[in-house]
Amino acid sequence: MQSDPLSGEGFSALRPVVAELERLGVRYYIGGSVAGSAYGYSRMTQDVDVVADLRMEHVKPLVEALQQDYYVNAGTVADAVARRSCFNLIHNNTFYKIDIFASQYRDYNRAAFQRIRKKPLVNEDPTTEFFVASAEDVILSKLEWYRLGDEASDRQWTDILKILEVQKHLVDCNYMQKWAAELGVADILAKAWNEINNIQ
Repeated sequence: MQSDPLSGEGFSALRPVVAELERLGVRYYIGGSVAGSAYGYSRMTQDVDVVADLRMEHVKPLVEALQQDYYVNAGTVADAVARRSCFNLIHNNTFYKIDIFASQYRDYNRAAFQRIRKKPLVNEDPTTEFFVASAEDVILSKLEWYRLGDEASDRQWTDILKILEVQKHLVDCNYMQKWAAELGVADILAKAWNEINNIQ
């Protein structure tokens, strides 16, 4: 891990949310650019993506536990959980945003949960570890978002290339090819590999 996007405000905002998910027995993992930092490419960000296996019975206790320290709307949370979409929490003290994605009921999402691992994300506190998506799943998720955004996000594409460049000798290529095909992003994964392989 190179730099530390969760130092200070991000860490303060994320830790209570994760603690509450763990108290409720909700499986979760950190994804997005913060997870990317665990695999050698750091980009400063003012939000954290969390994928969580939330159910409707978790909505009320989660909101009640967090509403004093976060801006959170119970109706929005319930709607996101019902539709397996996203809601956000705004930390009152830091204004840091936690985006929580209710895990979808897809074979891919179940596979991704099987590959999560605990990692420290804050250099100043290496004893505090969070469940983080695998490098392969960070890349696959970003490929999926890149496609959903009509392949227009230079930021997402740069993230994909940089993480892939750092991890190219470590990733499970068979796993990535299998799920890229399932997710409909095999062509842009191939494009990313071609760009990486052409880097001198």
